[in-house]
Amino acid sequence: MGDLCRYLEASALRFPERVAAVDEDGTELAYEALERRASRIAAFLVEHGVRPGDRVALVLPKCVAGLTAIFGILKAGAAYVPVDWTGPAERVQSILEDCGVRVVFLDRRRTGLHTGAEILILLSANTGSHEGAAAGSFSWEQVLEHAPLEPGAIPRRPDDLAYILYTSGSTGVPKGVMLTHRNATSYVDSCSSVFDPVETDRFSSHAPFYFDLSILDIYVPIKHGASVHLIPDDLGKNPKDLARFIAERRITVWYSTPSILALLAQFGDLGRYDYASLRLVLFAGEVFPVKQLRLLTSLWPAPAYYNLYGPTETNVCTFARIPLPVPEDRTEPYPIGWPCSHCAALVLDPGDPSAAAGVPAGVPSGPEGLLYISGPSVFAGYWGRPQETAAAFMERDGTRWYNTGDVVKRHPDDGFLYVGRRDRMVKRRGYRIELGDIESCLYQHPGIGEAAAIAISNPESGVRITAFLSAVTEEPPSIIEMKRYCHEHLPAYMSPDAFVFLPRLPRTSTAKVDYQVLSRSVSQSEAKAAP
Repeated sequence: MGDLCRYLEASALRFPERVAAVDEDGTELAYEALERRASRIAAFLVEHGVRPGDRVALVLPKCVAGLTAIFGILKAGAAYVPVDWTGPAERVQSILEDCGVRVVFLDRRRTGLHTGAEILILLSANTGSHEGAAAGSFSWEQVLEHAPLEPGAIPRRPDDLAYILYTSGSTGVPKGVMLTHRNATSYVDSCSSVFDPVETDRFSSHAPFYFDLSILDIYVPIKHGASVHLIPDDLGKNPKDLARFIAERRITVWYSTPSILALLAQFGDLGRYDYASLRLVLFAGEVFPVKQLRLLTSLWPAPAYYNLYGPTETNVCTFARIPLPVPEDRTEPYPIGWPCSHCAALVLDPGDPSAAAGVPAGVPSGPEGLLYISGPSVFAGYWGRPQETAAAFMERDGTRWYNTGDVVKRHPDDGFLYVGRRDRMVKRRGYRIELGDIESCLYQHPGIGEAAAIAISNPESGVRITAFLSAVTEEPPSIIEMKRYCHEHLPAYMSPDAFVFLPRLPRTSTAKVDYQVLSRSVSQSEAKAAP
């Protein structure tokens, strides 16, 4: 087990002329060229003071240049921090400030951001142009003018920090999940053993670089000399264009959230195209409603389907192959399966986890409990949050176990069945969201005195978020104003679907917001609205 860069270096030696990465417009980059450019980027970073362990951010749309930058950062011994380049300025800036980035690869359309970085590397749509470069900023072409970094110039160790992925935080401030090379390579190597990738495979890369699904998208194909086809945000949300893209690129391995696959099945007009090349369909990030999975598998009957499960802190840690066809009378979601080869799992009594017995694979089904994961893929900790890191783990028999916060049931044949969560974290469109993060944002609106976010799961439409609010003025803000405010201050996947104003929010006897009362009111209103 080495580091993530070794995948690229080995494939560049074995398949120098094979296509490594393909942009949306069809522009290709071969393995030897990708390796050479990454080495030039690494040399530039080292020359400008980047040292092992430093953080380098990516505030870019998904593109081959961004992928190249990732490997250049890793070659320099630094850790990359991918950020949603379209996100609200205050959120992007809070992430960059939190981890103290040294350098930022920045899209020119976001040059107004206060990054706090010493160096900006500016990219535009054509990744060229020296124009407008201020002090401390460089163009992409200037970076690539450097001679490549000498092999072995920067030592790289498995336990070095490789990347930080920021997830929603209950305090309103995103928290960074620190992953090492060992964490990532243990997962990538496990994927290799299950999915048998080959150099002729063509992988989709649908997930943004700041989403943990991207780890499989990037590193599994690179390890095996396959090609990775990058899908930017706009294309990734358009089912008709996406359906054509998959067929025309002859994608062999697809990986995304169930939400995207459901859109493809319902609105992609899949019957128009030939998908004979598609051999694997992988999905993760949320529960796949059986009705929509049944429709998709009827349209794409040939590929093998896998349900992958795991929080950012572990990446994928359990998996299950979906038996086809999906029975017409099945209504329950499919299980998340058994632990991957590099992981171990325990199901523990949430009331007293230190005293509960671990549950090995193959035992009879029993009561539900909290899922704990251990193994080399479990994250190093939360950036700058030692107390939260300590609270996330349990020591048992000399092993460090991560509490996923997810409740599962056990089945002797099907593995773990996902039940839900006991805290206020939800998954929506594949993204993990702390409802407290939404509330914190709403509280900052000058017209809001109280805020509570409620999430209700619907088997057809997924997770629906309702914001209950009380105003500080006699006339509350309009719904249009609240939608505009959330658009400006929250990522789209975190914006509430509905806003309800009350004179005051219900409280418990201990003066806390009574979320149960609010949840019941949402459920009752949805029941009345149902036909």
